[in-house]
This record gives sequence, structure tokens and C-alpha cells, in this order.
Amino acid sequence: MNDMKKYLMLDRRLLSPQAMENVRMEVSRPVKDAAHNPLFTQDQPWEVRIDNGYPNVLYDEEAGLYRCYYTLFIEDEDSRLADRRERSRRDYIPRPDRAPGLAYAQSRDGIHWEKPSLGRVQWNGSAQNNIIFAYAHGTGVMIDQRDPDKSRRYKMVTKMDQPGTQAYMAVSFSTDGLDWCDPIPWPEYNPPADSHNLPFWDEEQNCYALLSRIWKDGIRITTLSRCKDFLHWSEPQETLRGSGFENQIYAMPAFRWGNLYLGLASMIHEGDRLSENFDCVDLELTWAADPAKFDFVAAGQHLIQRGAGVYPDGDFDCGCIYASPPVTSPDGKMWVYYMGSNGRHTNWRDGALGRAEWKPDKFAALTPRQPERDSVVATCRLRVSGEKLEILADVVENAGEYKLEAELSPFWNSRPFDGFSYGDSRVEQNAGGWWSVRFAGGLEQLAGEKVSLKLRLRNVKLWALRGDVEMAEHRLWEGAQ
Repeated sequence: MNDMKKYLMLDRRLLSPQAMENVRMEVSRPVKDAAHNPLFTQDQPWEVRIDNGYPNVLYDEEAGLYRCYYTLFIEDEDSRLADRRERSRRDYIPRPDRAPGLAYAQSRDGIHWEKPSLGRVQWNGSAQNNIIFAYAHGTGVMIDQRDPDKSRRYKMVTKMDQPGTQAYMAVSFSTDGLDWCDPIPWPEYNPPADSHNLPFWDEEQNCYALLSRIWKDGIRITTLSRCKDFLHWSEPQETLRGSGFENQIYAMPAFRWGNLYLGLASMIHEGDRLSENFDCVDLELTWAADPAKFDFVAAGQHLIQRGAGVYPDGDFDCGCIYASPPVTSPDGKMWVYYMGSNGRHTNWRDGALGRAEWKPDKFAALTPRQPERDSVVATCRLRVSGEKLEILADVVENAGEYKLEAELSPFWNSRPFDGFSYGDSRVEQNAGGWWSVRFAGGLEQLAGEKVSLKLRLRNVKLWALRGDVEMAEHRLWEGAQ
């Protein structure tokens, strides 16, 4: 099974939009860990304001540890001095001398976290704290198993921003994720990058890539840079923007999943102080085949719902949500860790780490618009190479009668091959949510052919397909001769 090609339904290259009937894309929300959230809060004196946090939660298999690297403000006089009574009378006023930093926490089980004393940074005359760097802002961290140099196993990109000095981009390296070398300034370029700077490995280009942020046309823009050595980064280029002031991308860490990149875009809402969502931050799902060009999976649909209430008594995540790329735990579960805060972005708020469980491959589904009617989905042309074909699908909750039928034809709007019509198909549900698709003619009889798979369904939602098929061409095929 492992050598079969797999395609998520959220990959628009897979679909023939002219053939689709009665379906819409819906994101699947990870389920919050209500029994344990929040996992840790800003409970140390140097954690004056966690703010956005920009969490990087990684699982170190060798150490058997979850590691969390998070941004915070270690100096912020307005947050430190204003008690709850004063905060109720006025808004937060960020001072120009507030200072960011990078802190660290670790956990054996992903639930119970400790903030070890690292002895690296002096704060109020003591180095007994969990601060890795003072003045580091928007830090992104990755574990790199490709680099033969073990002293560079852990890599970070950060903005060094000491009040009263020129801010600059920098990288750092570590063997164990705790003892880091002094930040090394970028030789070229100094983008604003005042957000989550998330490095990762670009499979297609065989190089490092960095998702960051600039300002352009009066709004926040997500950018991509690339490099071979993790130091000489290219000039940031736009990869995605939101819509107007109301839906801007504040940060967008991403992760590789199969043949795609999936992004977790924190969307800030500005432009109308009277709006209920003004200055709050929601999470949306994005996708890309090439990280140079992302798009929204289902614009406006929130991936992790903010909690109830408002500052200061609302849920820990009622105001803003900033996510880390998902982590797969040793038991195979997929967790999205995120920093939530209980107030609006530019006002008073406290930050805390939470998590939510996501089902692998079940990130977004084609779902019926009208449950009482049949739906139709057709793929681009797929090249057949064998006998296996499976659909990852679920019956819609609280649905009545359901069905899932398949047929294969040369094109989505042509007659099916003999022996491969809806009436010739047999679709059976297997373990793990995958449904096997078989035809009277036997799929292997079409080996070498280009086919369009058509699915007719009722009260079923579609997540993915896999099998002895490979995407061959679609109506906007970039590689067409």
C-alpha cells in the first residue's frame, strides 16, 4: 500500500471543476484537548507578555522529548506595571523599549511541560531562567536530519531586535536544541520579518526555504526565501496575501504532507473597530504544490475555533491563535500545538500553549451542499498503472441513505470505458476509512491509459484518493506540450 500514489481532495490540480455538482470544500477542525488545555501559561516573572508566541513544537525522537521554542516579551513596562483595575480603564500601550526574547519548554508526554533553567541569559541579575536569546523575535526552529554536521542539527532563523539598535535577520545552530551558537547575521537583505520566520526543507528545489512576512500595499504579505547553506537567503518574494484590511495573514508556518505543503495562516482582522472580530486572529488552512505560491483551501473557514468570552475572563484562546506545524506523537496521533491568547492582538492579553488533535489526511473534505441530492466529483486525467484504487471517505453525520459509485472514462464528459460505468463499479468500505473501488472490467485492464475518475455520491464526504494511478494532466496543465 505504501507505494501507491495519494492525492488529497483539497489539491485543486486533481479536480475537474466543470464536472462538479453539489459539493463544497470544508476544512476539518482539529479537536481541542479540553482535558489538558492550556498546557502552560505565562507564569514566570520574565514572561511579561507572551503575545503571539509563534510556537515551534518539535518532537526529538533521540531524546524522547517534545521541545517548544516560543517568542515572548521579557521587558514590557506597560504589561508589568498595569494591574487588572488599571487595565479595565484603558488600552494597552506598547513602549518602544519593550524587548523580545526566545524561551524554551520541554515535555515527555506533550501534556506536562517544564521550563528548565538554561543559565544562558541574564534577566534582573539572574540567569536562572528558560531564555535562549534576549532580543530574538519571531524565531523559527527546525530539526535537520539531512545535514551531516551534527553541530547544525537544530537550525533557527530569527529577527534580532534590541531596542534602540538596528534590527537584523540572523541564523543560529545547535547540536542538542539547548546550547545555541551566537546569532549569525544574514549577509544580505533585512526584511521586516516581524512575525513567525519558519524554515523548512524544500523537497522540489533541494534547498532550505523560509516563510516570513513583509508589508506591501499597506497590508501584511507572506513571503518565501530560499538558500542552499542556511545563511545566504534570497530576497523574500510574495507567496500569499489575504483580502484587504479585514483578513490579513499575520503569520503562516507550513509543513510538508505527501506531495503538498499545507500552511496554518493566522488571519488578523482590521479595518472596522465596530466589528466583533476586530483585532482578533483566526486560523485558516492554505495549500501549495510549490511553496512559492500558496492559496487558501476554503477562505473564511476557521481551522481552530477561538474560545468563548473576552478579556480578562474569557477562554485562554478567545482572542488570538498562532499555530506550530503539526507534530506526530510516538503513538501515531497528530497534534497541532498553538499559542492562544485571551485578548485582542494590540490590547491586553495573556498567552498560553494549547493543542488540538487532527486526523492525518483528513484536513479538508468535499462535502455535499444539499444532503438530499446526489453529488458528482470528477478528477483530472490519471494514468493507470495497476489494479488498486481507494477513496478516503466518511458518511456525513446524522445522514440518511448514502451511496458512493465510480466510473472511468477517457475524459470527464465522455462515455465510460466498457466495464467501467457506475453500474459496473463496486465500492466497499474498509478499515481506516478507505473505500476500495473495483470494476467489472478490472482496473489493470486500463494500464497505460489516461482516465478521468467520476464519483457519484450522496451523504458522503471525500478526503483523498490513492492507488495505482498518477496525475497525468488537467485543463491548466503547466507542463502541457
